[in-house]
Amino acid sequence: MYQTLISVKDAKNILGDVVFVDCRHQLGTPSFGAEQYRLGHLPRAHFAHIDQDLSSAIIPGRTGRHPLPEQESLISLFSGFGIGKETQVVVYDQDIGMFASRLWWLLRAMGHLQVAVLDGGYSAWIACGGEIDYTIPERVEAKFEGVWQPHSVESQAVFVQLGVSDRVLIDARLPERFKGIEESIDRKAGHIPGAINMPFTLNCQNGYWRSKEELRARFEKFSASEMVSYCGSGVTACHNILACVHADLPEPLLYAGSWSEWITDDSRPIETVSFT
Repeated sequence: MYQTLISVKDAKNILGDVVFVDCRHQLGTPSFGAEQYRLGHLPRAHFAHIDQDLSSAIIPGRTGRHPLPEQESLISLFSGFGIGKETQVVVYDQDIGMFASRLWWLLRAMGHLQVAVLDGGYSAWIACGGEIDYTIPERVEAKFEGVWQPHSVESQAVFVQLGVSDRVLIDARLPERFKGIEESIDRKAGHIPGAINMPFTLNCQNGYWRSKEELRARFEKFSASEMVSYCGSGVTACHNILACVHADLPEPLLYAGSWSEWITDDSRPIETVSFT
């Protein structure tokens, strides 16, 4: 059973006993993933769109950019992919799991632990001569029996516990956005006060995930506290959660609304890094 990461070699070895899900996506180009999927994907892979399948509708002024889907919509989606109680699922995107980790987290949050992110993604599969499929698989009904687990926190819970010694906020965004130097996506720049910047990109090197030991060295200093992971909209925050779980550290909670939800309420504090 694979529950965190899986290599291309191991994925090839279980090719007939796995459900692949393609999560390729590009921020700012919503059609990118579906177009790439039609040009070729892993054998019998299904496609899941970050905006349409792995998020619910945005409520202006109330939610972030990628609100969590409803339980029933996830049950329908996963059932249609043929994911049953014992199904091994392998999810991938174009490379380091920026988007695939969101689906990994959603399945895990629904109680399905047999899910792993393909290390190196589609790029690694191609580089290793993996088989490419061009057909669209039919919807194969299984009975997905997941139930939502308490793996996330609401913004008010984060706010109430700011500064509490047993909770630490981990921000997965790149340093420029965390510091408030630049903000090309959301209407306000900065970060939640007290948060620590742990860019998700540093979980990987040369297109592949770092070793368990390296990931543990990144995050273990926070493991004595309850970790809450957030990012811009609750997507790359899952990358840091996966890094912790793979390193055998306590699983952080997800602040699903993340920065884009935090800033919908102008009364919530914002912190930037001063250069004076």
